Amino acid sequence: MEKTVAVIGGGIGGLSACYHLTKSSQVFKVSELGLENEVLPVTSDNIASKNRFLYVGGKLHKMPSGAVGALRKVPPFSRALISSVARELLVKRGTQEDESVHRFVERRLGKELADVVIDSLCRGVYAGDCRKLSMRSCFPPLFRAERDYGSIVLGMVFGKTEKVAGLDSRLAQKSREEGWAQWSLRQGMQALPEALEDWLRRTGRVEILQETEVQRLERTAGGSAWEIKLQDGSIKADHIISAVPAKALSSVLPPGAGPLSEQLRRITSVTVAVVNLEYEGLILPVEGFGHLVPSSESRGMLGIVYDSVAFPQHDRKDGQSTRLTVMMGGAWFSEVFGDPEEVKEEQLLQTAAQAVRTHLGVDAEPIWSNVSLQKDCIPQYTVGHWECIEKIRQYLRQHSLPLSLVGSSYQGVSVNDVIFSSKRTVERLLGKEHPHLDTLGWGRGLFTPSK
Repeated sequence: MEKTVAVIGGGIGGLSACYHLTKSSQVFKVSELGLENEVLPVTSDNIASKNRFLYVGGKLHKMPSGAVGALRKVPPFSRALISSVARELLVKRGTQEDESVHRFVERRLGKELADVVIDSLCRGVYAGDCRKLSMRSCFPPLFRAERDYGSIVLGMVFGKTEKVAGLDSRLAQKSREEGWAQWSLRQGMQALPEALEDWLRRTGRVEILQETEVQRLERTAGGSAWEIKLQDGSIKADHIISAVPAKALSSVLPPGAGPLSEQLRRITSVTVAVVNLEYEGLILPVEGFGHLVPSSESRGMLGIVYDSVAFPQHDRKDGQSTRLTVMMGGAWFSEVFGDPEEVKEEQLLQTAAQAVRTHLGVDAEPIWSNVSLQKDCIPQYTVGHWECIEKIRQYLRQHSLPLSLVGSSYQGVSVNDVIFSSKRTVERLLGKEHPHLDTLGWGRGLFTPSK
């Protein structure tokens, strides 16, 4: 007897879940999508990997790298980083179940690193406030290192690296050997979801509904399956994989799932303005990945990525140019720019161009620009996020809900994290936790954006 699994959400999480369900595969095979030769890696010896900057005190400062860099005092720091490392070895083990990222780093490595480096890092990764973000959920390896070894330094030295089963493809091995710091695709990252969708359509095993809003989810008689209410009909499914943001899922769950909806609503997100700028010629005063800006320097300016340094393959063919991505807002968006529904693109563009002039000393006007307002795009794992996730898991288990959750709302915001989350979820669905599905054919998959 065939079973129908509905995947709600048409982003990279939903598409990856559909892919793994269809393949029942252990490996995300880029080669099967025809993208293996399209991957553009940034290896450990690339200048974009070596050089990363902070904008502090109105100046760019190169972050120390390697053993030599840790031994010398370099601005904007008042002492060599090795002194903070030595201090960390003597700090007592923490006892709290969770604490803010800033508090953890301040306690173990000192206030200066917490205020400058970690503040900037959290703004670059989560567009969030390190004084509110959870150490346990945002940086779990470092949190576990202290708990297991009493020191993050000792944990990094003596801790075992978890081997992820099924990630032994040729491309994965190459990435480890070359120490990839980041990667893209020759035609841009949009090529990945496009290739996944094309692959799924060609299998003939997936029904794809686009621009179809899910109105609500209801349990069928007996409670063993779902009825997905759409604007112009409904679909029955034996199991649902939700790849939409937690808040969106909470708004369509049945009234009886109130406790689950409450926990999902606790997972908030922030809005980020992304402004792409292109300038004629090579105008950067430095080369590297880009620079981040601590909140003490500018509340609304998160950082600038030097795209043309990391990925020159994306440059125009008719002459040299400099491409930059300016990131603004995040946890400070409303404070700096006002209501996201009312902010004007021209305001964001002017703010971004002014930052390029101020931070990088660029007098020229951009020859091309694009403003993208990403509303509620990055979930915030605030202190206690782990407890919220555990309550969600307990509810799903106790009520035997045929519902799985994937995506950036839960355990990792990067593309890699989301893909891996979908892969592991499908493995559990087809494996030990749901043995009745293990030998069944997969009937119909649905992915559709929710509101």
